[in-house]
Amino acid sequence: IQGYFILEDLPMDMPPEVPKEDGRPKWDNKFQYILSCIGFAVGLGNVWRFPYLCQIHGGGAFLIPYFIALIFEGIPLLHLELALGQCLRKGSINAWHTISPYLGGVGVASLMVSVLVSLYYNTILTWVMWYFINSFQEPLPWSVCPLNENRTGLNEECYESTAVNYFWYRKTLNITPDVTDSGTLQWWLVLCLAACWAIVYLCTIRGIETTGKAIYVTAIFPYLVLTIFLIHGLSLPGATEGLVYLFTPNLNILKNPRVWLDAATQIFFSLSLAFGGLIAFSSYNPSKNDCEKDAVTVAIVNSITSLYASIPVFSVLGFKAITGYWDCLDRNIISVINEYDLPEQSITRQNYTDWITFLNSSNPEKLTGLKLKSCDLQEFLDQSVSGSGLAFIVFTQAIILMPGSQAWAILFFVMLFSLGLSSMFGNIEGVFTPLLELQVISKSIPKELLSGIICLASFFFALCFTLGSGSYWIDIFDSYAGSLPLLVIAFFEVIGVVYVYKIKRFSKDVKWMTGRKLNLYWQITWRFISPLLLLIVFVAFVTLQIQKTPTYAAWNPKYVCFLIFAILNRSEGCMFFSPTKSFKITALQSCITNTRDGNIFKGSRETLLLSTMTGKEAVAR
Repeated sequence: IQGYFILEDLPMDMPPEVPKEDGRPKWDNKFQYILSCIGFAVGLGNVWRFPYLCQIHGGGAFLIPYFIALIFEGIPLLHLELALGQCLRKGSINAWHTISPYLGGVGVASLMVSVLVSLYYNTILTWVMWYFINSFQEPLPWSVCPLNENRTGLNEECYESTAVNYFWYRKTLNITPDVTDSGTLQWWLVLCLAACWAIVYLCTIRGIETTGKAIYVTAIFPYLVLTIFLIHGLSLPGATEGLVYLFTPNLNILKNPRVWLDAATQIFFSLSLAFGGLIAFSSYNPSKNDCEKDAVTVAIVNSITSLYASIPVFSVLGFKAITGYWDCLDRNIISVINEYDLPEQSITRQNYTDWITFLNSSNPEKLTGLKLKSCDLQEFLDQSVSGSGLAFIVFTQAIILMPGSQAWAILFFVMLFSLGLSSMFGNIEGVFTPLLELQVISKSIPKELLSGIICLASFFFALCFTLGSGSYWIDIFDSYAGSLPLLVIAFFEVIGVVYVYKIKRFSKDVKWMTGRKLNLYWQITWRFISPLLLLIVFVAFVTLQIQKTPTYAAWNPKYVCFLIFAILNRSEGCMFFSPTKSFKITALQSCITNTRDGNIFKGSRETLLLSTMTGKEAVAR
């Protein structure tokens, strides 16, 4: 007998039997699988977004909503995806279609998000590669302003801003004044983009058979570099101030709903939920594997990595702040000494405040005429920034101040590239595995050719990000393609398993795989807490988006302040193809097909694991 079976019809005292080999690739070992999941989860956001959120949301106080979101949202959803993929041994599209034809759109939406995110995520690696190549120059090209065309002075645009900003906005992006001005393709970015996709292709050429080997380097190397930066960062002046600023709790800020929203979204996106990559990774596991332990391990390692990365990041940023503060003081000291004709070294950083107080009481008009800058360490520490601004502007500026800046720049950008590359493996796997399993793809097509087609097509589509307006479009993609659709996908994932497939059946499947019954924690979070949290986050996210006018940072030399915030027309911010539309399309198609065939409820009552077995294997179970 072959087909679908109901678990309740089988004797529960029968000894379970592992399904026969189905020809799917397998992980070489458990460690390789865990590393791949960790590499997919731990990405650029752990380094350049989590520390920023801690900084602006009350330091150590942010950890309270962060860990609450981890326990009640992150870990349950991660366990659900890993268990689902391991149970069915299928990619996202086939997995959700097996649960119910109406949920096939969940898998299609996951695939679409993985495609869209891969396009701009690999472009960020393109920027990293460009900076890495330029890190071998002495001095670093973003440390000094170039000469003008007549070689009679410094470039005016660079002189009016900073060398770091000029190298990023002009020499790297060659950015246009606004998103409506497309500009031209930047050949250096095109070459780097081609190189990045070539590297991704070589690493994913045969799916997990090749990514499983590369992950040992791409997942472990960033921890080595973070440790080196940690040791060096703690020895820098200002490191203590940076860490105190980062982790000093401000509990009053917890009254702000935005803090809780950012904590929930950070956990969700940091674990790479709803992309389909985790389902694909776990589908290559043996059916008898402790997916519960795997989920807890990956989630904890991801969060610890975020905390661990924050220490070297803010050690270096503290060093940058104290250096800027000292530089401000030194300029003021020179001005005061020259104006009052005081002996050199009479005013130091330590007694500067006393001197200013004394001079202000004796001759305030003269002191006021100097127009001294206000030097406040807190203001330098308050200069918060995340994303590309942290990596390519703030951190690169801090690296310039370090002894041996070339070596530190090389290490930093190699680390970022490794972090991004391991995340790309999961994104590509979320596309690669479903396409392999779809019947529209001929089985005669070798994996190498399919992987090559995916990477080549992605390269051509991603060329738009190498235009002068490319960085604006990346911001738009990041804000719309990789945020709201994922919340919708995850919500339907939980609803599909708990209320369509039924939690009771799923619990029995998990018990068979792990050897133990699901405890009350999983039951409550899957049934109530996780879907409710996702719904609250979704509503809050949409509400905030509606309330504020969409803007983007633009670099326009015609303005006195180059970095301005331009208003984004909402029509430009709407994705021309929304991944969430695939829900309605697939559900409608299934409804028409099943109504015509007379089995409208088919697929909603199957047991996940049994749906992948032959009749003989199911009875043996």
